This record gives sequence, structure tokens and C-alpha cells, in this order.
Amino acid sequence: MDRDSRIAAVRRFSRFYTRQIGVLQEGLLASQFSLAEGRVLYELAHRDGLAAVDLANELDVDPGYLSRILKGFEAKGLLARRPSETDARQSRLTLTSAGHAAFAPLNKRSKEEVGALLANLPEAGQRRLVAALATVENVLEPPARPEPFILRSHRPGDMGWVIGRHGALYAEEYGWNIEFESMVADIAAKFIREFDPARERCWIAERDGENVGSVFLVKQSDTVGKLRMLIIEPSARGQGLGKKLVAECERFARQVGYRKIVLWTNDVLLAARAIYVGAGYRLTASEKHRSFGKDLVGETWEKDLR
Repeated sequence: MDRDSRIAAVRRFSRFYTRQIGVLQEGLLASQFSLAEGRVLYELAHRDGLAAVDLANELDVDPGYLSRILKGFEAKGLLARRPSETDARQSRLTLTSAGHAAFAPLNKRSKEEVGALLANLPEAGQRRLVAALATVENVLEPPARPEPFILRSHRPGDMGWVIGRHGALYAEEYGWNIEFESMVADIAAKFIREFDPARERCWIAERDGENVGSVFLVKQSDTVGKLRMLIIEPSARGQGLGKKLVAECERFARQVGYRKIVLWTNDVLLAARAIYVGAGYRLTASEKHRSFGKDLVGETWEKDLR
């Protein structure tokens, strides 16, 4: 998808969502308040004693526009100000009893509308929607301290995720065709059919209940383990997860007595290669090949564990 197509997709979603939540209606939730006034009421109802400057920063709204909204609330008896104990230049904003009374039906109607929207979806659809909204929020405004990753062994359904995400991400990021997804499916199927829990392992990385990465260590011989199918979701990159997964492979390999780990990759996968170099792997062979609809250079890397 090119840049113009992505812009069009975001604009299309914006139009769809504003229609869903009724932004274009004259009053928010059939009330006397605009959308901006409703957001200010919400913050004041949940955070007593805010300063106007903090409210403007929180909502990312023009201070002059916010000032007009606050003066309107004061004129209607919805808002009271009191001097700040720490800064004489600031006032603390508090909703009056009338202000809370004005906010209560807004809050009730909002919950009812969202509840009705969710009620139209099956349980699985509700979970998908909530997860998708969290993804949008995290992509547009990543948390300062991301939630920690959980590493676990595979369970039913994980192989489908591994196959699907490899196919989708490599097609999007490198233009590889469906032959690559087919290869990953073959590897995953063999892993399930011939799984040796004493010598092999799959790690699935989770965050907030969603799969965000994986790696496999399989038996190549009695003394050699093979690292396969390392993948990290874009939302989880740059946070050390790839290094952690590769380190888990090495820890397990040492534990079960492998003397060496080998892996095969391609030279265009720069981020993965950087992880392998950082973990002490060395390039032992490379060969040009035509695969997945592209001219590539395949590479064999290994790490001696003795």
C-alpha cells in the first residue's frame, strides 16, 4: 500500500468513526453541549481541582478556546474556581453540584450507546474491537513504559498465528509472495507432527493478551539446534524482544546439551541480522537464490556453545 492509499484509508476510517459516534450532530448525545464541551465536562467530573493550563495540555486544545468554554460553564453555574495553594497565578477548577448534575445524563447516555454498540457484536467480535482500539491507541501514542512481555510455550491456535503473521508481514515489508507463507506452514506443521519437548521449544511472546512475537528452536542433530521463525510484530519492535527471544533459544540449547545453534536467514532482513550479530553468531555461508518472488541472498549463521 503506497502513501496516498494509506492516507485515504485513515481518512475513510475517520469519516466512518465520526458517523458512528455522532460527532456531526448539533449536540453531543442529544444534549446542549458540543463535543469539546463534553470532553471538558468529563475531565472536570473525574479530576477535581485541575488548573486551566493542565486541562488545556491534557486535551491538547487552544487555551483561548478552552477559556471561552470555561467562562460559559461559569455563567451557567456549572463551574467554580478557587485560588491555587501553590501558585497564585492559577485557579483550581471544580464542577458545582449543577455541573455534576449536567454531566450525569451525558455519562449515562454515553455508556448506554457504547453498550448498545457492543451488544450487537458476538463476544469474539467485542474482544477484537477492544483489542483493535488498543492497537490504534498504542501506535499513535505509544506508552512511555510499555507493558512487559510474557514468554510462554505454544498452545492450540498459535501455529496459525505464526504462519499468518509471517505471510502478511513479509508480503507488506519485503514484497515476498505466498510461497514464503507456504514454507512457514510446512515448517510449523513439521514442528507439531514431530515435536520433541525434551529437545525442542517454541516461545510465543504476549503483551496485553495479544501475540506479538515468536521463535523456535528445533533439533537438527543430537549436537546441533536450529533457530527458526523469529518474528516480532511492528508494535513490539525496538524494545529488546528479539534479543530476549534469541537469548531464550541459547539458554534452552545449553540446558539440553546442544553444542551449536545454526540458523538460515536472508541478507535483506537487517534487523534480525543485527540481533544475531549482537548475540555472537557468525556468518558461515551465503548463496544467491530466487525465492518468494525475489532475488535474494540466503545466509547461514551459527554460534558455538562449547
